[in-house]
Amino acid sequence: MNLELRHLRVICAIAETGSVTKAASTLGLAQPALTAQLQRIERTLGGPLFERDRRGARPTALGELVLARARVLLPAMKGLQDEAARLASAGDAPRRYRIGGVNSPILGRLVHRLAAEQPQAQITTHASWSVDELAQLVAGGRLDYALTGVCGDSTPSADFGLCWREVAIDPVLVLLPEAHPLAGQDEVDLGDLRHEQWVAAPGDGCFGDCFAAACARAGFTPRKVYEVDVRGCIDLVDAGEAVALCQATFRPVAGLVTRRLAGIPLRWRLMLGWHPESPAARMADLVLDTALAAYTDALTPHPTYLAWLLRNPAFGVRRSTTTAVPTAGTGGVRTA
Repeated sequence: MNLELRHLRVICAIAETGSVTKAASTLGLAQPALTAQLQRIERTLGGPLFERDRRGARPTALGELVLARARVLLPAMKGLQDEAARLASAGDAPRRYRIGGVNSPILGRLVHRLAAEQPQAQITTHASWSVDELAQLVAGGRLDYALTGVCGDSTPSADFGLCWREVAIDPVLVLLPEAHPLAGQDEVDLGDLRHEQWVAAPGDGCFGDCFAAACARAGFTPRKVYEVDVRGCIDLVDAGEAVALCQATFRPVAGLVTRRLAGIPLRWRLMLGWHPESPAARMADLVLDTALAAYTDALTPHPTYLAWLLRNPAFGVRRSTTTAVPTAGTGGVRTA
């Protein structure tokens, strides 16, 4: 048997988890199958790579040697694959836009504008609940752009080396049924929602640390939080079973209302990201301009919010203040 990269990944997984059983779960394999594979690898290399007992698996001297080489080879091969993917996409014709989105309120409008302005362009989209997954796909040349967001002034992760621009910043609103006792108010105090149940879509976002911190400042801990898809979020709010956070450009739904939270305890910044060394970087300004226009389109069904933006210039599009940050974003607000 010839040693392959997949065998090195097996060895690294066992070392990192400290257990063949845990490594099998991580790799999505049955434990007996992984054990048999490890035995074949050890026969190929001429000796045991791990000492195994009830406490787990610990590398032998031979195992440490193989691990040291594997930890150099695997990232190098990943880097080669990423560079090859970016190079392979450099000469694509017609123009191609591969856009990933996480709970984005303007993805549809962005695609519509790109398609109208460049009818021959190839436009594809990819959805994920994981911003890190999208950032990794962009860094690896499998996507061109990621459209996502960050809560408040949080600093996105720099692990993937992406360049990000701010499209707009909005206050986070609360989504209520029309019959809710607070639905008649222009603003709702977060503390007045202390007895509510909440609903959120999966993934990173404002139902993480920033929401918990905002509730703590308001003097309470959130009650039960349901986790369902976006359609399920709307259904639970409509049924009066829960309330939800939502983006300011949330598309109106009959029977539901959105209200600002008093004092704006939560903010959401819409971000567009790309890899600075990819072919997509050459078209980034055009895509950013299109995203800004798509955001403006998204305001049309919200005349009350648009009027509020005119009185609050710190929110909405702030093109003159946008700066590049070589980081990866985190998910935005939970109901798109």
